[in-house]
Amino acid sequence: MSKNNNIEFFKIIQPIINNEEFQKLKKIEHHGITRYNHCMRVAYYSYKVTKALHLDYKEVTEAALLHDFFFDEVDEENTLKQWGSHPKIALANAKKYFSLTAKQEDIISKHMFPVGLIPPLYLESWIVDFIDDISAVYERSKVTKSQIQAAMTFLLLIFVNFVRYR
Repeated sequence: MSKNNNIEFFKIIQPIINNEEFQKLKKIEHHGITRYNHCMRVAYYSYKVTKALHLDYKEVTEAALLHDFFFDEVDEENTLKQWGSHPKIALANAKKYFSLTAKQEDIISKHMFPVGLIPPLYLESWIVDFIDDISAVYERSKVTKSQIQAAMTFLLLIFVNFVRYR
């Protein structure tokens, strides 16, 4: 990624990462890293994919950053329950501190499909859902960086073709 793209990415996320409540995510473990770092990874790859597809990457990047904006520790015995309920909590927190569009609300609230049962409405929501899944697998496993990049490239090709032929 070029230096200009990094600057643009950080300009987009600056208002969120400067929020005092959002900073609290740095203290919560999530997939073996902090929830803050997980959200940053999902936001960064969502930014890259949606920008490459000429979608509204700014809106998507903000929503991707907020997709896990909740403060509970993950309870290993109730993981499935939390998987289904935390998007609602993250959305409520995001709405409390930031103005969101309908698309951003969909991205945050549906990022756990199919666990959440209701499918996303927007292509951008699907992208964040897939990137979150791939990131979680990477963070919880011994997958190498080159393997995750290959998976992201494959995902990008699928979506480019989807957009081209829809």
